[in-house]
Amino acid sequence: MTTLSEMPSHHTPRRPGRRPGARPRRRAAGIAAAVAAAFLLAVPLAPAPPAEADAAPTSATPVRTAPQGAAAAADATQAARAAAAAEICDIYCDARDPGTAAGDRVPVTATIHGRTLRLHVSDPDVMGWGSIEGGQPGDEVWLDRSFDGGRTWASGSRLGATTVPAGSTGWRTQMYNVDDWANAGVGALRACGKAGDRAEISCTGWARNDRNAGSRSTAAATALMMLWDRDTGLFETNGWWTGANALTAVIDNARISGMGSYRYAIAQTYDKNVNARDGQFRNEYLDDTGWWGLAWVAAYDLTGDSRYLSTARADADHMRAYWTAKCGGGVQWNTGIAYKNAITNELYVQLNAALHNRIPGDTTYLQRAQEGWDWFEASGMINSGNLVNDGLNDSCVNNGEPTWTYNQGVVLGALTELHRATGDAALLETARDLADASTGSTYLNPGGILREVNEGEDCGSDGASFKGAYVRGLGKLDAYLADRPYGAYLDRQADAAYGNDRDALGMYGPHWAGPLVRPATGHGCQHGALDLMNAAEAG
Repeated sequence: MTTLSEMPSHHTPRRPGRRPGARPRRRAAGIAAAVAAAFLLAVPLAPAPPAEADAAPTSATPVRTAPQGAAAAADATQAARAAAAAEICDIYCDARDPGTAAGDRVPVTATIHGRTLRLHVSDPDVMGWGSIEGGQPGDEVWLDRSFDGGRTWASGSRLGATTVPAGSTGWRTQMYNVDDWANAGVGALRACGKAGDRAEISCTGWARNDRNAGSRSTAAATALMMLWDRDTGLFETNGWWTGANALTAVIDNARISGMGSYRYAIAQTYDKNVNARDGQFRNEYLDDTGWWGLAWVAAYDLTGDSRYLSTARADADHMRAYWTAKCGGGVQWNTGIAYKNAITNELYVQLNAALHNRIPGDTTYLQRAQEGWDWFEASGMINSGNLVNDGLNDSCVNNGEPTWTYNQGVVLGALTELHRATGDAALLETARDLADASTGSTYLNPGGILREVNEGEDCGSDGASFKGAYVRGLGKLDAYLADRPYGAYLDRQADAAYGNDRDALGMYGPHWAGPLVRPATGHGCQHGALDLMNAAEAG
């Protein structure tokens, strides 16, 4: 049987240079039905989501012009060939009669020239079909299928394309599978169509069945996994440090929700990238190395596989090599840049404390974590309002750069791990002071909802990932404290994002308070939303 771990080669992404203190955009650059059914026995379907998860119908997406004449015929032939080559079998094989469907849910609709297009989803069959209503003979309807969250659908275009027959005002396609577990991964469908006498095309929004979406967190995880690239073992756009955060969010979800459907991504990410860059997930940016080290600690906690813990140790040791005397200590940001910043040193403390807590008899990592925190606390990066600025200037004093949300959150995870290691009550008192400051800041929480400093409209920049790191750290602290003091705050953020920043596919945009913006690329917003749902659920 082909398994989800049997995937092709690896690609090493690249990243442009950056300047100290700036946060620029960072990029690194069918099976048989019986076999599919056997796989589904190993990955149980999640229960249907609550009624509130059924998104309201959406209006038509932007129209495009249909090809004419010979070009249309050529396109139709090419599409038919692509559709035939892409046939998928899951519980059932593609092109099944909708009359046999075990369910009929309509998550999204669109209109065009008085016709109504509907995407129908049969959750028990994990299939869908399209329909057109209120039209006339010659009108067309078909499905598009995507395996990257609706970014592209070249191999799944015009599935089941059909026309309204004589004497009818509507028609429907055959049913097609949503997912392709053996090859392409987690999928989505939309219904498209056109009036027979008009050139314009309209499509519904993208949606999918409710498999692996029984809760807010698992639905967010499933949407994030639409953006996981099986060829590279990274997430869409192959972002390096953001990929570490996205993988950590998926791992945390498996631990918190108990849904293990995407555990395969852990080993594949590791195997495809362990020899990339400087090996063992090390590279010239020491904060990147820290993010990956913590991802592999999380992987070790979930799987017990010692190779992940060994890699986390290699990452911590790599960071230690760049602890320098400038400003009295601390790890510098980049192997070639002496800048001392908050995020690198927060990650250093958390990673070393986490290693101590998982290595029997350790003294080395504990000493490093304690030294790291002592230096950080005295460095001046924590300002008078108990918020953490970006770093230190050349005179080794607080540079007054923005209080990015992730700097307020990672330190909470670090103090939680260090308290677990030492039992020092003062650490938790400090963590509470810092958490009270950030959760109570109207600058960071205008209207009560977290907003990144200079929050933009994109999901691919550094900042798009920051809020996820913040709530992950806050969630770790909250779960560690008996009185759960930040649970209400996390619930408020989760309710806002779920109600104002989510589309029918379960994809989130950059603004938890709304309005919903769906950028064309980037996985930072989605992993941030998953981090949020994980933290709220864990509390």
